[in-house]
Amino acid sequence: MFKEPDRRRIYLMRHGEAAYVDPDGTVTDDPRNVGLTPLGQVQARKQSAVLASVPFDKAICSGLPRTRETAHLVLAQRPRPDLEAVPELEEIRGGGREYPVEDVSAWLAHVANPWAGADHPEATFLGGERFVDFANRVVPAFEAILADHSWRALLLVLHGAVNRMLFNYMMNLSWQARMSIEQDNCCINIIDVDAAEDGATERFLIRAVNLTGYDLNKSSIHLTNMEETARRIAETFPRSG
Repeated sequence: MFKEPDRRRIYLMRHGEAAYVDPDGTVTDDPRNVGLTPLGQVQARKQSAVLASVPFDKAICSGLPRTRETAHLVLAQRPRPDLEAVPELEEIRGGGREYPVEDVSAWLAHVANPWAGADHPEATFLGGERFVDFANRVVPAFEAILADHSWRALLLVLHGAVNRMLFNYMMNLSWQARMSIEQDNCCINIIDVDAAEDGATERFLIRAVNLTGYDLNKSSIHLTNMEETARRIAETFPRSG
């Protein structure tokens, strides 16, 4: 007789577009506390419609305003669980906002692709947190969520780098310079988690990655989020000639 697996489902999201860069190209001094842009709010509402039939029994965000706001919009107009915050799942922390005036182009290229070289043991995110330290705070927090068997359908609203780290963990991958699991604004990832008889996680089933219900075929999405940030910053620099 076929025995169905003990299977739970995670809907892992990235927050909607956040206001890291002002319309004039100025980068915020406090990326931790930025909220969603009007477009980010629209994205979250459209993704809410995609998930309307899902009966979430647990919802978690990192606690930063952009994840909290996204989660509230996704869960709006439905019976919903209390939203919990897990600070260990906050986004990777960058360094200062200074750039080398003598080599702005190289600095912007690094902003556009901060994952290049991330597999080096001492690699940092834009001069800030080391990727190995980032993994050491994110992975145990995720394992604690998996060990909690009180939920069957979990909404998990986090961040681009955090989601990448979780995929690396689930797929047994390391950070790689030539490959990145892209996480567009407010995307949905669907992961099933099977438990062994003792309750331990036995396997992950990756059912969907980087779904954007507001643009299913990605026709309006060409640049990555970090490339878009670099482009907007570059527009503030004086043009020569």
